[in-house]
Amino acid sequence: MAAPPPPLPGPQAARVPYDCVKDQWPWGCLADCESGGRWDANTGNGFYGGLQFWPPTWEEYGGLKYAARADLATRAEQITVAEGVLAAQGWEAWPVCSKRYGLQGRTHVVKRGDTLSSIARKYQVKGGWQALYKANKQMIGAYPDRLNVGTLLVIPKGSGGARISAPALFGPPLSPLAPVSLRPPLR
Repeated sequence: MAAPPPPLPGPQAARVPYDCVKDQWPWGCLADCESGGRWDANTGNGFYGGLQFWPPTWEEYGGLKYAARADLATRAEQITVAEGVLAAQGWEAWPVCSKRYGLQGRTHVVKRGDTLSSIARKYQVKGGWQALYKANKQMIGAYPDRLNVGTLLVIPKGSGGARISAPALFGPPLSPLAPVSLRPPLR
């Protein structure tokens, strides 16, 4: 029997529906909370798509190259834009829903070709790649030179770098939380 995967960054008391966790964690969960999981949501509240983008936020983070509004873009395109928002603002861009799932701080999603050194430089991490590794050792494992694409890394507090702008506005959560044990992302 294999050892259980490492826990996610943030408070471990969070309870998350398994259905949303297996749905491209954390984006499926955030969409479930923000829009009831409706990636084409246009309820007339001024926020659009599964992650309830405010139009100026959608535009600022490059959404217009995909569609005029988030609800007209694909799920993958919305997630791509959301990753830009996340890199700049952290989970505070989704204040209610990120708290619901225990997501906090600024993060980076590992892309092909990323190294801890390149990520540490990008975010000006004090202490360099070693500090970044220390903050993410449970997610990375024993080999800091083996990053898995898609791994969500926490950027240590006090780091600079990467674009930081005014907070994005997102809509209110629309669906209740069903209690299910938290499961980390599949790597």
